[in-house]
Amino acid sequence: MKVANLHAINDLRYEEIDTPTCSEDEVLVEVKSCGICGSDIPRVFTKGTYHFPTVIGHEFSGIVVEDRLGEFTGKRVAVFPLLPCFECDSCKNENYAACVNYDYYGSRRDGGMSEYIAVKRWNLVLLPDNISYDEGAMCEPISVGRHAVKKLEIQKGNNVLISGAGPIGIIAGQWARCEGAADVYYFDIDKRKIQFAIKLGFKEYKENVRIDCVLEGTGHSDAIKKCLNAVKPFGKVVLMGNPAGDVLFAQNTYWYILRKELTVLGTWNSSYAEKNNDWKASLKAISEGMLDVKPLITHRYPLSKCNEAFNMMKEHKEFYNKVMLTMNRDK
Repeated sequence: MKVANLHAINDLRYEEIDTPTCSEDEVLVEVKSCGICGSDIPRVFTKGTYHFPTVIGHEFSGIVVEDRLGEFTGKRVAVFPLLPCFECDSCKNENYAACVNYDYYGSRRDGGMSEYIAVKRWNLVLLPDNISYDEGAMCEPISVGRHAVKKLEIQKGNNVLISGAGPIGIIAGQWARCEGAADVYYFDIDKRKIQFAIKLGFKEYKENVRIDCVLEGTGHSDAIKKCLNAVKPFGKVVLMGNPAGDVLFAQNTYWYILRKELTVLGTWNSSYAEKNNDWKASLKAISEGMLDVKPLITHRYPLSKCNEAFNMMKEHKEFYNKVMLTMNRDK
């Protein structure tokens, strides 16, 4: 099968490897769509994966073509990429994203930028009939966005500010609307992203706007400072952005938290528990028309052009929001 295989930092190869075999608790998925996450860019060009080579990609969907139990054969699925240990205290409480010994498709083990992948049955999420493979591959960022927005506890009529107008930021804005937000505002250093958000019905943040709650999606010190400054006293701030380096607060920035008596929360990944499952809720929302993520997909590349896609994103040759790799589409 063909894959996008990372052999070393800045050495991503489109090549052929053996199709995986399945263990008793796995099925074989023929991958149809795999999104390129913003975290995949440093993974390829600067940070690497946990071992080499690694087939990357953790946002993917497809169809089950082999299941020795026959339960999922022919089913269209999305895949929750985190593999918990099921033994630590977090796992015993179904807080799988906080697992201390987790594995992960696309960074710690081979992932979805491949024609086929062996996937644990536990990680399969069935796609409703009216959801495309591209939408299914976006279930991961959609679920991450939902998980973060739920922590804001938005009240009907609240104004929400989101720092960062990338895919998860825009998805979070849609979730904020679903939760009853009056207006959703954005700021971003890339004005093209702001214009894209405006086309989708959102607003650019201006300093005189009253902000009830904030979602910070960049992990940059300056952005966090702006968020803490913007939110009203007794407001809520949820930190979602994964920092690329140290996050530093000036004294005055720290004082915003104290003097406004802000509630500051962190968010990480998504919930995949029996009772609270962001993935199932996300697919239900797309299926019922509450969310529309199709306009966010600005680029599609066949898997064979994976390097072209990554270079475009790294060098910002074009404006993009969500970039999707497709495979097995001629079958």
